Amino acid sequence: MAVILTGGDGYVGWPTALRMASELDERVVAVDDLSRRRWVEECGSVSAVPVAPPGERTAAAKERYGNLSFVAGDLTDRDFVKSLMDIYEPSAVVHLAAQPSAPYSQINGERALDTQTGNVSMTLNLLWALREAGLENSHFVETTTMGVYGAPEFPVPEGEFEVEYRGGRDTIPYPAMAGSWYHMTKTMDAANMRLANRQWGQPCSDLRTAIVYGTETEETRGSDTLKTRFDFDYYFGTVVNRFCAQAVAGYPVTVYGKGEQRKPMISLEDTVQSTVNAVTAGAPGGVEVYNQATRPIAIVELADTIAEVGTEFDLDVEVKHFENPREEKEEHEMVVENDRFTKLLGEQRQDLEEGVRDVLGTLVRYGDALRGHEDRFLPGVLKGQS
Repeated sequence: MAVILTGGDGYVGWPTALRMASELDERVVAVDDLSRRRWVEECGSVSAVPVAPPGERTAAAKERYGNLSFVAGDLTDRDFVKSLMDIYEPSAVVHLAAQPSAPYSQINGERALDTQTGNVSMTLNLLWALREAGLENSHFVETTTMGVYGAPEFPVPEGEFEVEYRGGRDTIPYPAMAGSWYHMTKTMDAANMRLANRQWGQPCSDLRTAIVYGTETEETRGSDTLKTRFDFDYYFGTVVNRFCAQAVAGYPVTVYGKGEQRKPMISLEDTVQSTVNAVTAGAPGGVEVYNQATRPIAIVELADTIAEVGTEFDLDVEVKHFENPREEKEEHEMVVENDRFTKLLGEQRQDLEEGVRDVLGTLVRYGDALRGHEDRFLPGVLKGQS
């Protein structure tokens, strides 16, 4: 038996594969088609932290843990996915593979279509391949996104809530209020997981991930070969990581509008551990939804925190406000219920200030790469395209 982890070459996927190899007795099979590397290159950017080729870092991981394999393949290829299930007969599938960028999905119709067809077909292929291989009891774990909730003016439940209407009452899934073509794919994935559970009993865990920040986990420290990627460009860099990169590059930290939008966030370390905990906790009876977030923070407060921590690294950080290129409210406090997730995570391993300190400490080693691509901090024309 094995655990299959998709998106195993990605920012979150690679350190999650390492943590699973460290903590699980089963064989861990990381699967990826290296799309993230191609997309970032297409956008004219790079990973600030140099990333070793898949074969090289898998060999280093095997030497350390012994039970990690890497398989290159396209999850939109139904035959490839079916062969994965037939060969490895996984007890769990941890699905992290996706085109994960809302801004990238918004560039034009072509990328919106690629994002939706790619993301949705990968999830459907995995669910149906489990069914057709007779693995209906295997645990399907997917990291979706908190972006499926949109920006409601009431506390966000963990996946479902009670509705009373015209004398009737029921518990229903949270409605799809996604604000981008990418986020909409995850609402469809969530609905398809519920349908698979309803039709043939597939147990599923839906980890609705907040904004992730960080550069290191326990497994990546002390080894350049085992490092995970770190994107800082407008399309693929999360707001925390992008702000930290701007600070190190000597570029103004770019707060859009007032920056009073309060966003849920979580460290890379806590993201990785809670994802592994979802596997070790075992399969639920139905579909379990977790709001994978540890703290909400306003964007302007985040920028100020980075400026303050930056003084420890002799960084003179300037915070500037720019016109917001996104369609979003200037002020919004997103209140997220996460009791179920807090129990899954257990003790929080890294708070925001520690995470910012960790990121800045890593990035000062790579200032030249950041300064050489500072034109990628803001939206612009894709490399070689109009």
